[in-house]
Amino acid sequence: MAAAEAQEVQNGAAADNGTTTVTTVTPTAETTAVTFSSFKTQLVVEAPKAADAVAFYKAAFGVEEVNRLMHPKRKAEQEQPLVLSADLKLASAIFSVSDSIDETPLVKNDGNGAANVVFALEAEDVQAAVNKAVGAGAVAEGEISEVEGGGRVAKLKDPYGYLWVISSVAKVVSEAAADAQA
Repeated sequence: MAAAEAQEVQNGAAADNGTTTVTTVTPTAETTAVTFSSFKTQLVVEAPKAADAVAFYKAAFGVEEVNRLMHPKRKAEQEQPLVLSADLKLASAIFSVSDSIDETPLVKNDGNGAANVVFALEAEDVQAAVNKAVGAGAVAEGEISEVEGGGRVAKLKDPYGYLWVISSVAKVVSEAAADAQA
């Protein structure tokens, strides 16, 4: 089968009589495959608080700062240039923190500067993770709760309004064990 025929069969264009309808498609911007090299979350905080946010995330969650880009200029009232992007590594993920450069909010928020975003972390010791984050300036949102299967979950709000959920590491259960529990 030719490539075009295979594509049409894959798209469901095979005729009922056992023959294949072939349509030639010229690639356009809409049909050309796009490949992304990474997906990174960017937390935008009220300027000039990005440097403070980086310090908080280091203290609360033990992130490693892997890169920082500063704005080349600063306004007269600023002591330091704004952070364009500070890349932070947390477990196997990288996220960025930056100062809001202009007065226009990038996303609709809850009035406290945070968007409707939740960051989820897994930890072996939920209580220790909560204690560390609260000690660095986060606020616990309620008590640590026990969930079905023996897990624990806690919610925290960081000083910049973002919600973090810390839960115990998910247990991988085999299909046979899941059936036995049911």
